[in-house]
Amino acid sequence: MNGGVLGIAGSPRRHGNSEQLLDACLSGVREAGGEAVKLVVRDYGIQPCEGCHACSEDGECVLRDRMHEIYPMLDGAEAVVVASPLFFATVPAVLKALYDRCQPYWARRYVLKQQPGPKRPGALLVAGGGGDPFGAEGAVLTTRSVFAVLRVEYAHELVVKGVDSPADIGRRTEDLARAGRIGAALAGARSG
Repeated sequence: MNGGVLGIAGSPRRHGNSEQLLDACLSGVREAGGEAVKLVVRDYGIQPCEGCHACSEDGECVLRDRMHEIYPMLDGAEAVVVASPLFFATVPAVLKALYDRCQPYWARRYVLKQQPGPKRPGALLVAGGGGDPFGAEGAVLTTRSVFAVLRVEYAHELVVKGVDSPADIGRRTEDLARAGRIGAALAGARSG
């Protein structure tokens, strides 16, 4: 990926509430004249980080899977938006695996003392059902931590609660419109 907005669909289920929020956001990017690419994490079969610290030697992950297709997308994006459902007050395992595999970025910056890339804007879109009393703080903090290592400024957040079935988000027209406005803002920020 060379430029544009990278949209990361972090749900293990396709076409659910969080992915529909992402689609609205990416439509907002395109309507504002920007380019957008959607990455569906579950389709990549990312292995979990093994905590081996090998990336502290050369800044590269030793695990050989499709995460190596995602690193260039992360590097080339001018803006990043992550969409996630809430699973026990945080992101689901498929998205957490991607997050944890960003350890090479941390190693490059803090162990190998390499200069980080340019800062770019980012957003988090969260869809949660009505049953978890702990809210979205875990998902927000985890995402902010990964964004910091990727040099993505946490510029926008949309947390939609009370959406359980995939049809629920379709009735939340203001939330979908807000996701679209976030996309337009990301497109404007990356081109400005």
